[in-house]
Formats: sequence, structure tokens, C-alpha cells
Amino acid sequence: MAVGLVALAGIVIAGNLAEHREGEVDPGLTTEVAMLLMYCIGAYLPVGHRAVAVALGGSVAVLLYLKPQLHELAARIGDRDFTAVMQFVVVTLVILPVLPDRAFGPYQVWNPHKIWLLVVLIVSINLAGYVMYKFLGDQTGTVVSGILGGLISSTATTVSYARRARQSPESAGLAALVIAIASAVVYARLLVVIGTVAPEILRELGPPLAVTLVVLTAFVVAMALSSRQKRAGMPDHENPTELKSAVVFAGLFSVVLLTVAAAKENFGDGGLYVVGLIAGLTDVDAITLSTVQLVQKGNLGADTAWRVILTASMSNMVFKAATVAMLGDRQLLTRAGTFFGGALVTGVLLLSFWPH
Repeated sequence: MAVGLVALAGIVIAGNLAEHREGEVDPGLTTEVAMLLMYCIGAYLPVGHRAVAVALGGSVAVLLYLKPQLHELAARIGDRDFTAVMQFVVVTLVILPVLPDRAFGPYQVWNPHKIWLLVVLIVSINLAGYVMYKFLGDQTGTVVSGILGGLISSTATTVSYARRARQSPESAGLAALVIAIASAVVYARLLVVIGTVAPEILRELGPPLAVTLVVLTAFVVAMALSSRQKRAGMPDHENPTELKSAVVFAGLFSVVLLTVAAAKENFGDGGLYVVGLIAGLTDVDAITLSTVQLVQKGNLGADTAWRVILTASMSNMVFKAATVAMLGDRQLLTRAGTFFGGALVTGVLLLSFWPH
């Protein structure tokens, strides 16, 4: 194997020397590294795990095939975004393992390791949407714009398209559709979060949220059929992996954790609805994660938990409707207001008639 590796290195050197003599200068090392890596994978096959070697070989093939697209993605992201992503990766891999995995503070609700782990989960979902947004760029259609907006931040998407509708009143129908899609995607996002953090209780918490998602999807389809415009470009979004964003969410999540525990202790289940209404104005993820933790500890019933989460999401809908009223025009408010009104009616009906 050693002789073969030396021979391969010689071939690589000879090939580069030949290109240099012909005046072809390519500073890249992709081909050379791929050759050496595939040789090492071949050498690993008889002594290691075949599945690992096959997976590595397939990954190299996919990366080489997608090289032009990856270069395009790197150009779209830019140095600032790469710095933010790498900063978050380093902080996560270095700090997360050493954070104490035990409870601190009032009501023993602050576990630094679990808090940061959940921050990583939320930011990872945001990052997935952000990378797709950067990868697709202006090629996104209306549906994709709404989905990515819901993954990154439905509130930020609502603000951006409300301003766009005020500047270009003829785009009000399209803006309302994107806002509606982003707001509906929030419920799919909540199901993913609950299923990832606490899959054992998804069967109890999931059905009412899934019903809400289905109803809002029907509203979106109706709006899409009545809209004459076909495409929408994505507004600019900030990188969700910046350390500042992660720390802000960690702080917000910690405050919500403490508030939820205090409300539960002093006011019972009724106090949680008030917390959900307030917390939902800014972020639904934090109250969702806090409520799920109470269920996991046995301090809250699943039936109350999904009702608190749904209440928080309805509060968030009201906040976005107010944002549209303040930043958008009357036509946008009429179109988006119908969707938000339908969402609130759906939530009230579920809270009132869903069996306990």
C-alpha cells in the first residue's frame, strides 16, 4: 500500500509538471486530493468496514459531481455567512460537550447543556432554510419562497413582504400568498421540532397541530388558485447561525423556561395560557420547547400542552396580522387578513371542541 501511494503521488506530480510546462496553471487541488482519498478508501476496504468505505466513496462522487453548484453556493453565501456558520460550528462542538448537564436556578429549570442543544436544533432548522434560500436565490417561485420563509422566519418574511406590497400595490396578492404559506409552514416546523425533541409524545401533541396545518394548507391552495401572479423573489434574510442570534434565542428560551415554570407553580395550567399568549408574540419555538419539557417531566398533561402551543401560535398570527396592518397596504390586509382570520377561527374551534 505504501509503494502504491508513492506511485500515485508520482503520477500526480508528473501530471502537474506536464501541465506547468504547457502553461496551464491550475491552483486547485480537488483532483489530486480526490485521487489520494479514493486510493486510501480502496486500501481501507480489506481492513475496515466495507459500508464505511462505500459511503465515503459515494460521498466523494457526489461532491465532485456537485462541484460547480457548490462553488456557486459559496459565491452566494460570501465570507460573512461562512464566518458565521463556522463560528457557530466551533462554538457548538467546543462548548456544548463541556456545558454542565444538570439543573440550575429557580425551579431547577436551567440545564445549560439541554438549553444549548435545543438552540442548536432550532438554528439548524433555520440554517437549512437559509442554505436553500442562498442556493436557489432569485429562481425561487412563490411556493418555495413561502416555504423557505417559514423555515427561516415567518415573522421576518411577513415584515419583508408587507413592505414590498406597500411599495408595489400590484404585488399585494402575491405577497399575501407568500405570507400565508410561511405562516402555515410554522405548524409543520412545530411538528418537526416536537418529533425531534420528544417523539414519544408526538402522537398526543401532534394531531391538533396537524389538523391546523391541513386547514391552513387548504386556505393557501384557495389563495393560490385565485392569485394571478405566478412568481415571487425572496427578500434578504440575515444568517440565522450568527452567534448573536443563537445567544439571543438561548436567552429568550431561558426566560420562557423560568416563566412557564413559575406560572405553572403559582397559577396552575391557566397561567401557562397567559405565558403562551405573551411568548407567542415574539417566538413560538421557545414556548413549544418549554411546554414539551414540562410534559416530559410529568408536570403537565399532553392535552394542556398542545393547547398552550396552539394558543401561542394564534398569538403569533395576531402579531403578524398587526404587522401587515402597520406596514402593508389595505389590499394586502384584506387578502392576508382572510387567512389570519381563518387561522384564528380554526384555533378557537380546536380549543373548544377537540376532545379532552
